Amino acid sequence: MNKVAAISSWSGGKDSCLACYKAMQSGYDVRYLLNFISRESKRGCFHGIEAELLSLQVRRIGIPLVQKEVTADMKKYEEEFKEAVARLKTEEMRNMVFGDIYLLDMINWVERVCGDLGVQPVEPLWQQDPIKIVDEFTGLGFKAIIVSCQAEKMGKEYLGRPVDVDLANELKKKGVCPCGENGEFHTLVVDGPIFKEPIRILEAEPILKEGFWKHWFLDIKKYS
Repeated sequence: MNKVAAISSWSGGKDSCLACYKAMQSGYDVRYLLNFISRESKRGCFHGIEAELLSLQVRRIGIPLVQKEVTADMKKYEEEFKEAVARLKTEEMRNMVFGDIYLLDMINWVERVCGDLGVQPVEPLWQQDPIKIVDEFTGLGFKAIIVSCQAEKMGKEYLGRPVDVDLANELKKKGVCPCGENGEFHTLVVDGPIFKEPIRILEAEPILKEGFWKHWFLDIKKYS
């Protein structure tokens, strides 16, 4: 059976990783992982992972990474997003994988923007139960750690915590989405069935950053 070519939106976190994996398992040939980093910080948008660590992660997976610098302005971000996807899209490659779970605003944005581009969105996690997503993620052998979280909802003690069902249930009791779908926390995938070799975090420290929300970030200083 001929596989369908696709681009996969990539943050380095568990949801984009699982969505990509599930798309691949269902017959999509993921040719590129598309990642957006802040023009100011040179780190992944929202997750705060430095560009070089994201590059290493994807090299361990073996799918070509396309990184694009973007601004914080949402209107400009949409233009930059469209520009990046348009450059990768071909007659053969008109599908793009996303890791959305239940936020209507996000899927409406994805469908509108992909419609403008003539691209078909692929949403393998859509409307699945967040705890079941975590269970599937870990059951497949993926490993991820928390690298950022909203300070008012989760303390710095959550930084570096591995993602598993116990954590998911704990967060649900606190009123936090077990997948962090509302931006409560973000993760970095360090190992799994698509990795040739795991990423090892050797040195890291918590940093509190002010902004619209106070966020704790895991500043990863050394890794291999």
